Amino acid sequence: LDFPLPSALHAGDCQLQTHCRIQKCTTDFVALTSHLNSALDGFDLEFCKALRAYSACTYRNSKVCRGNLVYHSAVLGISDLMSQRNCSKDGPTSSTNPEVTHEPCHYSAPGTGPRLPPTPREQRGGEQLSPPTYVFCGLFGDPHLRTFKDHFQTCKVEGAWPLIDNNYLSVQVTNVPVVPGSSATATNKITIIFKSYQDCTDQKVYQAVTDDLPAAFVDGTTSGGDGSTRSLRIVERVSGKYVEMHARYMGTTVYVRQLGRYLTLAIRMPQELAMAYEESQDLQ
Repeated sequence: LDFPLPSALHAGDCQLQTHCRIQKCTTDFVALTSHLNSALDGFDLEFCKALRAYSACTYRNSKVCRGNLVYHSAVLGISDLMSQRNCSKDGPTSSTNPEVTHEPCHYSAPGTGPRLPPTPREQRGGEQLSPPTYVFCGLFGDPHLRTFKDHFQTCKVEGAWPLIDNNYLSVQVTNVPVVPGSSATATNKITIIFKSYQDCTDQKVYQAVTDDLPAAFVDGTTSGGDGSTRSLRIVERVSGKYVEMHARYMGTTVYVRQLGRYLTLAIRMPQELAMAYEESQDLQ
């Protein structure tokens, strides 16, 4: 989730009074929110419900936790989050013992519900893991590249080349000289392939070229998967200039923009998926 959590979540080394149950309040809040996606509709409603439940739990423990610094930190953190999300103090609350039902095509943090195939770490021990680490890849300019491993490079390649190729996503870009005869190149074509995954989506291909950023896949559709879940969808932010693709089933967002005469690309993806590829795919 893309928001700061109260410092109570990092209080594993604190010695709490046995009758102060602030840690239980915090654990319940994490359970209620770990499956939420801030990019999707309905996030604010559910997050505010969880915050009100968290607040109610701290209030119930206010007397026994009066001298506990972790408790006071949590109270301040809740107030800050309520302000950030414009949550009203009065309203419905989430169950403090949730039977959370996760959608099968909704990528979630390790250990919190149905998700993509288990990673080697999970297969070894099945332990409770922290939320996924997200990595970024960006291509812009003539062209400058930020890799998933956070390396920065300037590429002087002309023609088509594979930018990303893992088990879930492939991206190929085409570069042309900025000025005839110059070694500097820029991107004028991007092809993105969302590979088919179980019942979440069939393979979907998106293609953009300079002055043609469609708000649909090449087959004319704007989403993948079941129509009610829309596990993959395209959102047009600026007509003909900026589109986003949200792949809910793998927690990934792709951004394509046109700046001047050329295209830029940015991708946010869970690290475990971005690095999931065979040796034969290691051209990215």
